[in-house]
Amino acid sequence: MKVVIAHNRYVSAQPSGENTVVDAEIGQLRGAGLTVLPFLRSSDEIADLSTVGKLALAVSPIYAARAQKELSALLRAERPDVLHVHNVYPFLSPAVVNTAHRHGVPVVQTIHNVRHECLNGLFFRDGRICHDCAGKRFDLPGVVHGCYRGSRAQSAIMATSLAVHKGTWRSVDRFVALTPWMADYLVRFGVAPERIVVKPNSSPDPGPPTPTGDGFVYVGRLSSEKGIEQLLEAWNRYPVGSLGGLTLVGDGPLRAMVEQAATLRADINYLGRQPREHVDAAVRAASALLLPSMWDDILPTVAIEALANARPVLATNLGGMPFLLGHGEPGQTAGWVVEPSVDGLAAGLRQASEEAQSLSGVARARYESTFAPEVVTGQLIEIYKGVSRVP
Repeated sequence: MKVVIAHNRYVSAQPSGENTVVDAEIGQLRGAGLTVLPFLRSSDEIADLSTVGKLALAVSPIYAARAQKELSALLRAERPDVLHVHNVYPFLSPAVVNTAHRHGVPVVQTIHNVRHECLNGLFFRDGRICHDCAGKRFDLPGVVHGCYRGSRAQSAIMATSLAVHKGTWRSVDRFVALTPWMADYLVRFGVAPERIVVKPNSSPDPGPPTPTGDGFVYVGRLSSEKGIEQLLEAWNRYPVGSLGGLTLVGDGPLRAMVEQAATLRADINYLGRQPREHVDAAVRAASALLLPSMWDDILPTVAIEALANARPVLATNLGGMPFLLGHGEPGQTAGWVVEPSVDGLAAGLRQASEEAQSLSGVARARYESTFAPEVVTGQLIEIYKGVSRVP
């Protein structure tokens, strides 16, 4: 089977695990014997564009003529069985779906966010969950608030792309929803349930887990949607050292707040942004991972990595987190699911501090049954077979 993987990488400052997911997926599919043809672009290329190129880029979310020409040439030359689309903005545009269909190539799309209806892809604005644009023909509220890259002009272009391509997206042959929450969102968007398959991302197996560490770790962007403010307030309800330690890894607009918190309490350790190996070490040194998200987080890669290392997760009950932890499955919940509030997090921290070691095995079992590469790659190949003529 021959598959083209289409993806526009975000610039390095953008908070997203999509690049890692796509790179890993390409490797796993090749390891399973498929021929994978990457059709990749990077937002880092913007800095090298000429003035004319930058002007053309302004409208590329709507059509991206160069990308369509290059994709057409690839499809004619290689005659793949499937086009698998991830992120398309800004260099590819949703028009890649129509280009593939003109060449008789079925399209699979993995949905990493809610940008089909939301300019910033989060359903989150001004410190709260926001659905002002959901169901609208044109995302005018998002334009007014400059939800795409903080720019009304760029937001207007993105809103136009979403309006023009609503039908384009609905013509995708098969949607890969990372969680049941995302599948429900796609149905609300207008996709027939039979064209949706729930298949999560995976993460490489780090090998046999190390002994459970001590305290908690947070890894991610330091921003309001991630619940950093609520987490610190919940932590401050307990005496210093009573919960063990809290290690925070990452960077973002709330960095100053985190730095100040670390100076005020001896049990808070802020490491800033760290290379991959140091992040892995911080997760293994803890007893549990924290996901205090205040938005409908989809499927954070760092949480899958924590489960692979036999570290349970304390998460809010929004978005894909309940599915991530197997919430509601008897004996399978690999952590704790709490209300997205200071009270909820405070209660969860106390419970997690007492139970983390006992859930280590459950966390690893959840990874092996649901997120291990061999499990997820097998599911993806079956999805490809379902839309192509390959037996």
